[in-house]
Amino acid sequence: MVVHDITDIKLASAGKKRIEWAEKDMPVLRLIRKRFEKTKPLKGLKAACCLHVTTETANLMRTLKAGGAEVRLSASNPLSTQDDVAASLVKDFGISVFARRGENNKTYYRHIEQTLEHKPQITMDDGADLVSTLHGKHKKMLDNIIGGTEETTTGVVRLRSMETKGVLRYPIIAVNDSKTKHFFDNRYGTGQSTIDGILRSTNALIAGSKFVICGYGWCGRGLAMRASGMGARVVITEIDPVKAIEAVMDGYEVMPIAQAAKIGNIFVTVTGNINVINKEHFALMKDGAIVANSGHFNVELDLPGLKKMSRSIRRIRAEVQEYVLRGGKRIYVLGEGRLINLAAAEGHPAMVMDMSFANQALSAEYLYAGKSKFENRVYPVPDKIDEGIASLKLKSMGIRIDKLTKLQRDYLASWESGT
Repeated sequence: MVVHDITDIKLASAGKKRIEWAEKDMPVLRLIRKRFEKTKPLKGLKAACCLHVTTETANLMRTLKAGGAEVRLSASNPLSTQDDVAASLVKDFGISVFARRGENNKTYYRHIEQTLEHKPQITMDDGADLVSTLHGKHKKMLDNIIGGTEETTTGVVRLRSMETKGVLRYPIIAVNDSKTKHFFDNRYGTGQSTIDGILRSTNALIAGSKFVICGYGWCGRGLAMRASGMGARVVITEIDPVKAIEAVMDGYEVMPIAQAAKIGNIFVTVTGNINVINKEHFALMKDGAIVANSGHFNVELDLPGLKKMSRSIRRIRAEVQEYVLRGGKRIYVLGEGRLINLAAAEGHPAMVMDMSFANQALSAEYLYAGKSKFENRVYPVPDKIDEGIASLKLKSMGIRIDKLTKLQRDYLASWESGT
């Protein structure tokens, strides 16, 4: 059996069934895997992956292995690992996994170290912890790296900062920014799975609630759409005037978080920034306010500040911690402030992750084929890959679209034709 560190190998049978259940909704990735099995475009590649260990990720790992890659996987969040999936990847598919649900910070980074022990040529990140670990503690390994991919907005922000400061030592493809990722995964995936996590953890009624969403990027848009559809009165907080006016025109209330804190029933942060809800905001909230985060890191909520304000803290439900402030007011934090859609639910549906992970697989192939032609920059996913994935997805759904006629192509390419 491959080297691993997981919770319980006996969970493999249940995990395999769930992996197969997800696979049925991932036709694009399935087609890529079928091609990879024949052509082996990743033969000889060693890949280190730091992603959420879910059923959908399992199918990506199977695809990379089918292409000839030697893959190691660690978790990109301590609460996102599905232990039965980790067990099945090890036992049934021979993929090294280093992840345990609920692992502490020390174990989390030890697992990242174990993922890097086979000296990878490509990294696949969700939050850029692999990249930062390599650049911080393993600079000698950097010469062996061809490139990497990044799955999430938070990670892309970190990597672009590294590029700007001139410290990024290998090229990264920003999978998060591909149209077939952020338009769908971020909007429809986050929107649905965040609501799912809130409902599973609290059984709260969304209809009629004042639902405060901090951030109106693609994740915030999707979440607002779903909350509104369930009858919530949605309030948006923003720092970007363009996004703020968009939220207004989409029909939502927009106000500063200090004002929203006084009226909200449910709060969700989706910004990728730190202390979006801080101790001053917690102090303004109503008794019984529910607070969750759906951004990549739990720093969006000032939990240390909330802890200092509280006279007692207890776990009142599986993913609900009750903070009782000194005046007796209660604040309920979901999933320890970590990604609520994975801490309390199963993450994005397989149908939408099909496109996201197709981007990952094809970007890895693109990097490996190109090898030395890239500079140490953050690159977009090539349009050819993005559009190809969209076409495959439409085909899998039985949907056809029109094509330009020769006359139309010529018209668009000309300047002479007018009215």
